[in-house]
Amino acid sequence: MTDYLASADEALLQRHGLNDFEALWALQLDAVDEPNTGRGGWSSVFRLELEGKGFYLKRQSNYLTRTLHRPFGEPTFAREFRNISRYEKLRIPALQAVFYGERKGNGQHRAILMTRALDDWRDLDSLLAQWPQLAAGQREGILKACGQLARTLHAAGQVHGCFYPKHIFLRERREGWLAQLIDLEKTRPLLMGMRDRLKDLEPLLRRARAWGEGDVRSLLAAYLEQPGDSSLVDTWLQRLVRRRREKEAR
Repeated sequence: MTDYLASADEALLQRHGLNDFEALWALQLDAVDEPNTGRGGWSSVFRLELEGKGFYLKRQSNYLTRTLHRPFGEPTFAREFRNISRYEKLRIPALQAVFYGERKGNGQHRAILMTRALDDWRDLDSLLAQWPQLAAGQREGILKACGQLARTLHAAGQVHGCFYPKHIFLRERREGWLAQLIDLEKTRPLLMGMRDRLKDLEPLLRRARAWGEGDVRSLLAAYLEQPGDSSLVDTWLQRLVRRRREKEAR
C-alpha cells in the first residue's frame, strides 16, 4: 500500500523532515494517554504541533483486527483511514487524515495515522456539562447541528456505530453551528433502514442526560426535516425512548 500524505500538509511536513513513515515513527513525543495493549501489540496517541497547527499522531505495532476479508489481520488504523476517506468522498463532516502508512518486517506490522487536531472545536460532552448555562439560541443551534449531522450520515448510507457525545465535535459560527464526527473505526453500511438509524441514534440520547424531551424533539426535527410537533417526530421519539428503556433495563 502506498503511503497517503495530504497535499495541503505536504510542504509543512517536508519543512520539518516529517514527510515519510520512518521519520514520523522515530519522532520523540509524549503520549497523550496510556497506550492500548492487547491484540498481540500496542497502540498509542501523541500530540504534535508544527508552526501553530495541531495534529494527532497515532502509532501502533501488531495491533491488529481480523475479519472474514482479512483473516490474517490488519492494523485497526487501516479501517479507520478507509472510513475517513469514505466520509470525505461522501461529504460527511469528519476529522481529516494527514498521513497514513504501514510497514511489515522483523515480526512487526506497524501503522501510522496522523490527523488534524480539532483545536477550534468542542466535543458535545463538554457542552452538555454546561447545558443549563448555555443561551437558548446556542442550545437550539447545537441540537440542529447534531440532527443535521446524523441526517447527512444516514442519507449517505452509513452507520457510525459509536454516535456518542464525545465523538461529535461542534463549532459556533456566525451563520450557525457546525458539527463533525471522529472515531470512525466502527462505521459500517446502513442496511436495515429505520432499525439501523434508531440503533445509531439511541446511544447519543442515552448519554445526553442533560437533554429533555423538548431538546430531543428539536434534534429529531432537524434529523427528519419535520416540525417538532409532527406525528413523525412523535413516532421516532417513542421508539427511541422504548429502545433506551430496554437498554437501561439490561
